Amino acid sequence: MLNPTYPFYLAGKPISAGDTLPVIDKYSLKAATHVYLASGEEIDAGIAAANQAREPMRRLRPYERKKILEHCVAKFRDRFDELAMSLCIEAGKPIRDAKGEVNRLIDTFQIAAEESVRIGGEVMNLEVSERARGYRGMYQKVPIGTCSFISPFNFPLNLAAHKIAPAIAAGCPFVLKPASKTPIGALLIGEILTETELPSGAFSILPCHRNEASAFITDERIKLLSFTGSPDVGWELKTRAGKKKVVLELGGNAACVVDKGVDLDDTVERILIGAFYQSGQSCISVQRLIIHESIYEEIKTRLINRAQELICGDPKNEATFIGPMISENDAIRLEHWVANAISMGGKLLCGGRRSGAIFNATLLEEVPRNAEIYSKEAFGPIAVLSKFQEFDEAIKEVNDSQFGLQAGVFTRDIYHIQQAWDEMEVGGVIIGDVPSWRVDHMPYGGVKDSGLGREGVRFAIEEMSEVRNLVIRTP
Repeated sequence: MLNPTYPFYLAGKPISAGDTLPVIDKYSLKAATHVYLASGEEIDAGIAAANQAREPMRRLRPYERKKILEHCVAKFRDRFDELAMSLCIEAGKPIRDAKGEVNRLIDTFQIAAEESVRIGGEVMNLEVSERARGYRGMYQKVPIGTCSFISPFNFPLNLAAHKIAPAIAAGCPFVLKPASKTPIGALLIGEILTETELPSGAFSILPCHRNEASAFITDERIKLLSFTGSPDVGWELKTRAGKKKVVLELGGNAACVVDKGVDLDDTVERILIGAFYQSGQSCISVQRLIIHESIYEEIKTRLINRAQELICGDPKNEATFIGPMISENDAIRLEHWVANAISMGGKLLCGGRRSGAIFNATLLEEVPRNAEIYSKEAFGPIAVLSKFQEFDEAIKEVNDSQFGLQAGVFTRDIYHIQQAWDEMEVGGVIIGDVPSWRVDHMPYGGVKDSGLGREGVRFAIEEMSEVRNLVIRTP
């Protein structure tokens, strides 16, 4: 179970003073613990400390950064069950999914440890014309400086890890604001970081009220802001960020295309996971399901039957597939969106029921494209079915979105694979699986309203680095 209270971390030191915030058990809806909140003055002190730590962080040798990250990996393994239960309680994540996230946390830090000793540069031949005769060049990658991170509620451990681990590998000090609804995961990472040989002041993990958080975005001492969360918030933060580099990992209403000739058993099982795991609270959850007309009815029937078998309830129960959403208000929002889609001519195939914060696995069809449940990000256990005749039509429907994070395509046609990769306006195309699939070293990010930049450890390190060029003339 959780501790009664958790400190925040200011310049690498635990602080248990000031106001506290209750962290709600998302299933019982009772306070499970309390975390101490950082004030505006403490946030300023954290940024100042990180700024002072730039040189000590830069001077850490690659093997020293690797050692720090490997210590975290070992501690995560030692505290596996504690980390999983914290996710189960604070995020309402079914315990099987929570264990999966802890495994990904371990992967992310392990990959960062490996990448920390691979950050290099390139020797360049500059003699491309007579005027460059006798010149040679090379470049190295250097830490960008102090980073500011804002992480979301849905993956409290691993999405914080996708910011923290690359920063350590790159040699960047940082301040992090975890989501107020799920701060425990980041604070547990912070507790483990205090055991390492990170330079003094190199990190601060600072839960705070939203009205205290402005410095995370606007402070000019910060050289990079990385935000994961909703598009409306993310793009607004970018307008306030000033001269600093901004990386945005935002939302989506991911599409999944099912072509003819695929293995229906495998396809249905993967779609169930993609649409409904952790209550659909993933920005690459299957929300729009575009199925070839020749197999539409068969896929639809199978999905309805399997969706109705999924167990909803207490996330601490190993048999539970769908736990509570992050709040009852979010479940109520989905309830309204489903009702609105039906009023516009959509047909409810199954689900659509709410019990407190739990929303049943829901499938709809014939939903107009201007309905919220189709055009916006549902962020819940809902998928909207439609059909296509020609593959060109499916691609056009995938692209008929303000978002472009990832898309899934079930097909065995090599030409359709190539066409999807060339023409789908997304950051990633997943063949033979759902758009929800991700491994933690691949480039991950979106286009259009889904964001800017890429995460995935090596790619995040590149975002947190600058190229420094060297040119040598031989007289």
